[in-house]
Amino acid sequence: MDWPALNFGLWLLVTDWVIRIAALMWIPVRTRPAAARSWLLLIGFVPLAGLPLYLAFGHPWLSRQRIVRQRQASQVIRDEQRPLEALRWTPPVQTASAEMAPLLERLGDFMPTHGNALRLIDDYDASLRALLADIDGARARVHLLYYLMFDDATGEAIVEALERAAARGVRCRVLLDAVGARRGLRGYAKRLRAAGVDVRAMLPGGLQWRRSGRMDLRNHRKIAVIDDTAAHVGSQNLADATFIPGFPNRELVARVQGPVLAHLEAVFASDWFIETGERLEVAATTALPDADIATQLLPSGPAYPFENPRDTVNALIHLARRRLVLATPYFVPDDATLTALRIAALSGVEVQLILSASNNQPLTAWAQKAYYGELLESGVRIALYRPHFLHAKHMSVDDDMALLGSINLDIRSFALNAEIGLLAYDREVVASMRRIEADYLAHSTQITLADWSTRPAWRRSLEGIARLADSFL
Repeated sequence: MDWPALNFGLWLLVTDWVIRIAALMWIPVRTRPAAARSWLLLIGFVPLAGLPLYLAFGHPWLSRQRIVRQRQASQVIRDEQRPLEALRWTPPVQTASAEMAPLLERLGDFMPTHGNALRLIDDYDASLRALLADIDGARARVHLLYYLMFDDATGEAIVEALERAAARGVRCRVLLDAVGARRGLRGYAKRLRAAGVDVRAMLPGGLQWRRSGRMDLRNHRKIAVIDDTAAHVGSQNLADATFIPGFPNRELVARVQGPVLAHLEAVFASDWFIETGERLEVAATTALPDADIATQLLPSGPAYPFENPRDTVNALIHLARRRLVLATPYFVPDDATLTALRIAALSGVEVQLILSASNNQPLTAWAQKAYYGELLESGVRIALYRPHFLHAKHMSVDDDMALLGSINLDIRSFALNAEIGLLAYDREVVASMRRIEADYLAHSTQITLADWSTRPAWRRSLEGIARLADSFL
């Protein structure tokens, strides 16, 4: 008898079961139930591989320093708003807005403000031109906070505009995600610093990740603030529309002015403080005399005590009474969001989900299809937009609320990424968004339950398997 081989096999068996039992006792305490089930399933099948993966990716932890700095930044934001009550927008009583405004303020720290101007820009090149024009008009400061920047024509145009601004004496600061903007940091960081632009990487990876947090946590925001003149927020990154071959992007960006500009500046200052420890002064922006759009910001991320995007999206879904339209490139909802959509549709709300027919994330594409049948049976309409990769992220609720920004309708955006959302309480903004949604639908194919039910069994099996990985996506 081969005793060494027998002993090795016995030890391997014991180790496998020790890992399984320990995971069963430990993971449900540290992880949401849906994610815990996925991780326990993986560890149950392959304990020796599943445990290291869970330790690396299973719990969205941040360093204590980052959590403390976020709390400090949130407190400063709340304190600085107290003397500015004149800017506060008060929603009409007994309306959906009256329920949303206090929720967002408790989640993300920012009060709703009146006196804002907001222009939706649905054209990729027009959005870039507007940003470059604002940078070229800057006289005091330019603050850019972006997830992705490439060393392509768009990246070059942004760098040249920053160089011109710095040469005029404008104070330029740039925050870029260390992973998403790796190409831009590698191609431009030294050049920008040589021109006098302060460039920092957010959530650095590699050997530095232990000092920031779990290695796959990302800052997914897209924000630009120029003087007290204008700010830009939305889904568009600093890269060509065709930065992913075969997937030309379609985006939605809002150019805003008024008190919300200072709030976006405060989000930039918070992230700057979390990354560098340096405190930036943020001056309040006055209400515009010739504009009166009410807006409210929703920053989010793992340093906040709650999953701000999930709670906000679900609240908006539940408050809808007539029509609800949601556009997102990635749709991997948690149970609460899936249930909210079903309930809305079954209650008689017209629920329209607009997704991209093309997708640069194959596993995500398979996973999201696993939800279609349940939603279609509930009465949710699902349209697949075909001309481009629809990377825009927004939703409109009835006739008076619209949410846009960087938030995808997936678990990663809800729980892991630092995101930014802008909620507008305004009928004209909703009407503008409805026109954009109508254009999406004019170039989309609606999925019917009858057609969807005829797909082959092997596709259903692959979709179901991919859905089991929802918490990993």
